[in-house]
Amino acid sequence: MQTKTWRALTALTLVLGATAMGACGDDDEGDGGSAATSTTAARTFAAGTTMKKLQDAGKITVGVKFDVPPFGFKDTSGEVQGFDIDLAKAIADELGVKPKYIEALSDNRIAFLKDGTSDLILSTMTITAERDAEIDFSEPYFVAKGRILVKKSNTDIKGVKDLAGKTVCTALGSTYEGTLKKQAPKAKLRLVDGYSECLELIQNGAVDAVSTDDVILTGMIIQDDSLKLVGDVLTTEPYGVGIKDGDGDFKAFVDSVVAAYKSDGRWATAYQKWVGQYTGEKQDPPTMTLQEALDLSK
Repeated sequence: MQTKTWRALTALTLVLGATAMGACGDDDEGDGGSAATSTTAARTFAAGTTMKKLQDAGKITVGVKFDVPPFGFKDTSGEVQGFDIDLAKAIADELGVKPKYIEALSDNRIAFLKDGTSDLILSTMTITAERDAEIDFSEPYFVAKGRILVKKSNTDIKGVKDLAGKTVCTALGSTYEGTLKKQAPKAKLRLVDGYSECLELIQNGAVDAVSTDDVILTGMIIQDDSLKLVGDVLTTEPYGVGIKDGDGDFKAFVDSVVAAYKSDGRWATAYQKWVGQYTGEKQDPPTMTLQEALDLSK
């Protein structure tokens, strides 16, 4: 991550009021800190299940974003914070283990699950039928919307039709590669590994626009108020927890945690903490089912 982006993320941390909790790990990983320890007794699981194996190991490795506030980012102390992180902690708490966070980019998230690098992915990952053919997903835990970000001084781009001939940044391996090729076929795509690169590129004028989920773009606006959202909603992007393909017991466990998280008030608290207080928009936990999410991408 470039110095300029680190300064931007530092500024966001101050805005969010993230509390320094001590450095954790190096630039590629971090643990959950003291907040990861549950005050309730962990559930008991049968021998041979993934849940029991994780309990025996005492930790769960979760692939998250390190540069996508407010869903996953490092604060000034190196602590990983965000909406996705809070849900990851809830899953770890239910197991009675500590979460270990590793950086999972849009282009390597599925590979991390398939080769065992990560036990779970909580990395603003949209549920799609194509991805579901390689991994499993939890029921949706958040629903984002696809939007376009430009500088406030840009009066040429008012919507997706105006992207023709313009340079647009998005992440390699994201759903927006396909979306932009379909909805803005004459746009020039700039594909990068992480969205922090898109932020820097639009700030220095190397690209005309950024397109991705509205909550990710909102994080960029919090960091730099010279940016704005334009145009209508491009897509609906239901997020799911990524789970290794075929592990039905583990999926059922994760689904049970997600369901409780959405129904007992923790989801609403996390939403207001990380999103609502900055957008001013109210939102309820998603009621969309996994099948409905899959059907959207077909």
